Amino acid sequence: MSRKPSRDEVEGYADVTYGMFDANSDPNSLRFEGAVGGPLSDRVAGRVAVLYNDQDPYLKNLYDPNGPYAFGAATIGTGPANDPGAGAGADLADDDTTAVRGILQFDARDDLRFTLSGNWAQSDVSTAPYQAKPVSPVYNGSNPDPNVQLSQGELINVIDTALTDSRRSICADGSDCGSDQDNNGFPDDFDGNNITDTARVTNTFALSPGTDFFGYRDADGDDMTFNSDFAFKNQGNVDTWGVALRVEYDISDDLLLTAISDYKDYEKLLFLDVDAGPANQSVNYAAVDATSFTQELRLNGTADRIRWVAGLYYLNIDNVSDNGLKFPVNSVVPGAPFDLGSDADLETDSYSLFGQVEYDLREDLTLIVGARLIQEEKDYTFAQNIYGTTDSSQIHQGTPTLIGPIYPGGVPTAFVDDSSDTLWAGKVQLDWRLNDDWLLYAGVNRGVKAGSFNAQLAGGLAVPDSAIPYDEEKLLAYEMGFKSTWLNGTTRFNGSVFYYDYKDYQAFLFTGVGGVVINADATNIGMELELQTTPMEGLDIMLSGSWFNAEVEDVPLRVGGPIVVDVEPTYAPELQIAGLVRYEWPMFGGFASVQGDFSYSDEFYYNLRNFDADKFDSYTLVNAVFGWRTDDGQWRGNLGIHNLTDERAGNQGFDLATLCGCNEVSYQPPRWYGVSLKYSF
Repeated sequence: MSRKPSRDEVEGYADVTYGMFDANSDPNSLRFEGAVGGPLSDRVAGRVAVLYNDQDPYLKNLYDPNGPYAFGAATIGTGPANDPGAGAGADLADDDTTAVRGILQFDARDDLRFTLSGNWAQSDVSTAPYQAKPVSPVYNGSNPDPNVQLSQGELINVIDTALTDSRRSICADGSDCGSDQDNNGFPDDFDGNNITDTARVTNTFALSPGTDFFGYRDADGDDMTFNSDFAFKNQGNVDTWGVALRVEYDISDDLLLTAISDYKDYEKLLFLDVDAGPANQSVNYAAVDATSFTQELRLNGTADRIRWVAGLYYLNIDNVSDNGLKFPVNSVVPGAPFDLGSDADLETDSYSLFGQVEYDLREDLTLIVGARLIQEEKDYTFAQNIYGTTDSSQIHQGTPTLIGPIYPGGVPTAFVDDSSDTLWAGKVQLDWRLNDDWLLYAGVNRGVKAGSFNAQLAGGLAVPDSAIPYDEEKLLAYEMGFKSTWLNGTTRFNGSVFYYDYKDYQAFLFTGVGGVVINADATNIGMELELQTTPMEGLDIMLSGSWFNAEVEDVPLRVGGPIVVDVEPTYAPELQIAGLVRYEWPMFGGFASVQGDFSYSDEFYYNLRNFDADKFDSYTLVNAVFGWRTDDGQWRGNLGIHNLTDERAGNQGFDLATLCGCNEVSYQPPRWYGVSLKYSF
C-alpha cells in the first residue's frame, strides 16, 4: 500500500542512485525515486510517488553470427541467415522501469474516511538472462532389447558433463544410451521401435567432448559472459495498473466498519532461450493477461477483555495465459518457424467468511481463535495449438491449429473442466506475557491452498488428462516461540520452532521441457532466531538465522512413471544466516556512518527430482555502505558496494538435459559500485 500523506505539512524527497556493475562491458545503472505529498485542504490530503530505473545489461554476449557456434555445427551452414532475427545476440539483464503511485485521503466527517489509491508500472526487459552448462542424463537401462519393459530405460539422474565426455547420455553399464529425440522420458533406443545403435546416436549436430548436444560449452562457466543467439534487447515487457478504495466508518468508539475494493490489471510477455546457447533451436515464452477484483467488508470491535474481527471477502481472477515453445525463423528444428502454444483460460470466484477473537483469560494470558470458510469456483479451458510465426518478439500469429491436449477417439480436443470446493482454515494460539520483557506463545494453524489446473507445454513429457487438475493443499502448522527484551530495552532476542505437516502439498515437477503441479505429502521442521542490539550509542547489530529440514514424499521422476522418491523441496536451503553491523558518529557538522551486512545460504536444489546437476552451491553475499547525513537528515549521501566479493549466487535454474544436454541457470547480479544522494523536505 502507498505511504499515507502528511496531514500537517507538505513533505517529500528525491533520491538518485548511480552505479556500475563489475562486468566485462562496464554496465551502468541509474535509479530515481521521488515523492511529494501533504494537505490539500482541512479534510483532504494526497501524495504522489514516482520511480525510474535504467539498468544496462551486465551479462555479456559473445555471440557471432559468423562464428563456429552460430548454428550448432558447421555442416548446417554459415552466416547471419541462421539468426533468429535482427538484433540477435544482445547482451542481457537490462531493465527499463517506470512506475507511479498515488494516494488521496478524504475525511468526509470525523467518523467517515475515504482513501483512494492507484498505481501504474511498465518494465521493458531483455530476453531472460540465463546461461547454459552441459549436463548428461543418466538412465537405469543398459542397452536392453527393444522388447524389454520401458522402466529399464528410465531417467534416474542428471550429472555435470565431464570435460572428456562425449556421450549424449549414460547407461547403467557406462555406454551411450543416445538422446531422447521424442522427449518421452527414456532414450530413443528403449522405446520399442527397434531403432539401431547407429540411428540412435545420429543427430543433426556433432558432439564434442564436454559440451551439450550442440557442441557448446560456456567458456567461463558461471562468470558474466556467455554465447546465445536468441537474445534481444527490450524483448519482454511487464505492464501493471490498479486502483483501490478504502472506506472506514466509526460506528462507535469500539466498533469500526471497513470496506476495501481493489482492481488490478496485469500483462506480461517474457522470452527465454531454451538452450541458453548459440544453437538456433527453441525458445520458451510466457504471456499473461490477467485482471483481479477483490471486495472485503470487515468489522473490528473491542470490549474490556476482547478484541475481535469478522468479515466477508470476495475474489475474482480472470487469467488468460499463452505459454509455449517458439521455434524461430531459421531454427534447425524441422518445420520451423512455428509456435507450439499452450493456451489456458482460468476464471476464479472465491467467497470467504472469516473471523478472529483475542480473549484475555488473565491479564497476562491471551487466547486467540480464528477461522475462515471459503467457497471457491473455477472454470477452465486449455488448448494446445500450433501457430505460424515470423517475428521473434511476437507470439501466436495467424490461425491456430488445435493439437490437444486430449484425444477422444483419436481427435485432438481442448480440455474443459470446472471445480467447486468448500475449504476452511483456522488457528488457535496462546500468548503468555511473563513480564514486560518476555512473551511466550504456542499455536496450531490449519492452512489451505485451493486446487487448480495445469497447462503443460506441448512437447514435454506426456501428462494424462486426469493429471491436469490438482487438489487443494492442506497444512497443519505447529509453532511455539518467544519474544524478549534485554539490557534496559537495548536488546531484543526472539526465537521460534515449528513443524509443518502437509497433505497434498502442491509441488512443481519440471520434466522434459515443462512442468506441472502435483500433489504429494510433505513435512517441514525448523527453527528461527533473531537478535537486535544497540550496545552503545550509534552502534546497531542484527543477527538472524534459520534452520530448515523438509521432505516431499513419493515424488515421481516423471508424471505416470514407475519410479518415486522422497526429495527435498526446491529453493529451500537447510541453513540461512544474515547479519548487519552499523555505526554512526558525528562528523563535519552532521553524522557519518559505516555499515556492513552479509547473508549466507546453504546449497539448494532447483529441480524437485533432486538430480546431482540440479543444485546451486552455498554462497555468502556481502555488502558495504559508507554514508553521511546532515544533522536534520535533510541531505543524505552514500557510497556503497553490493556483492563485495563478486559471488556467483544461484538464482533460478531449469533442467533440460534430455532436450539440449544442458541446464539453463541464472545468477544474482555481479559486484556493483554506486553512489546515492537523497534530499528530503
